[in-house]
Amino acid sequence: MDKSLFDKYKSDFNRDGFVMMKEAISKTQLIALRNKLDAWVEESKDFSESFGQQMDGRPRFDIEPSTHNKDNPALRRIASPVEVSQTYLDVTRDNAALDLIAHIYNPNIKLVGTKVNLKLPGSGTVVKYHQDFPFEPHSNDDIMTTLYFLDDVTLENGPLEVVPGSHLKDIYSLWHDGVFTGAVDERVEEEARRKAVKCVGKAGDACLMHTRVLHGSLPNLTKTPRCLFIATYASEDAIALDKNHLPSIYDGEIVRGKRTGRVRTSNYEMELPEYPEEASFFNQQSKVTV
Repeated sequence: MDKSLFDKYKSDFNRDGFVMMKEAISKTQLIALRNKLDAWVEESKDFSESFGQQMDGRPRFDIEPSTHNKDNPALRRIASPVEVSQTYLDVTRDNAALDLIAHIYNPNIKLVGTKVNLKLPGSGTVVKYHQDFPFEPHSNDDIMTTLYFLDDVTLENGPLEVVPGSHLKDIYSLWHDGVFTGAVDERVEEEARRKAVKCVGKAGDACLMHTRVLHGSLPNLTKTPRCLFIATYASEDAIALDKNHLPSIYDGEIVRGKRTGRVRTSNYEMELPEYPEEASFFNQQSKVTV
């Protein structure tokens, strides 16, 4: 670990709520993750709707219903890939970004959940602005969404857009007229887009993002894929206050340090999420009508 570099990363993170890390996974890890993902995309061509099964019975492989077909697959989410791939599990348990998370938050770090988000050419997948914390309420907010780039991320292929400093401000409602939409109000989104910066980088880099950062993304407008492996980690003393919407047998596994048996709380107030009945939060966000 380069302590001076990690100290700078931590300073930038505390100010902005996110930081870009180069070479967060090794080239060997990247190739292995990418090869497995390519196999899953190929498999999805044989299905006309979401398929597979998570622990709670929902589909594991989520397909964009309006654009998916055999010639142009639109697989958009794989839930808890660590349950069906030793490669993804091994990388989740040991990668360079984990060292940085332990440096930023706490030497004792646990796993919350994993997923792969895909933006394949022509899929049209959009992520409306939201914060992750209302999906994953814990006793404190030392929670890190870690987005590992499986492809080069450019300004044209639907990069993550984040609002610097928003982790220090309001927690916004994802409920509208009694419906859990998984997205902020359109007026909040309009303001967020004006302030947002786009996170671009090379395959193997990662964006480490605080759970309260406002973020979203636009469609991939290129002819090449833009895919992210996303692992959420938390300080070991952040205790879950609701069911994990990405259930996994590895939920809560200690990946750095040790289990202390202690709980730490922070002062905040927000609404609890709605547990999804559909394959993923993309279906929840499709309910946005505001």
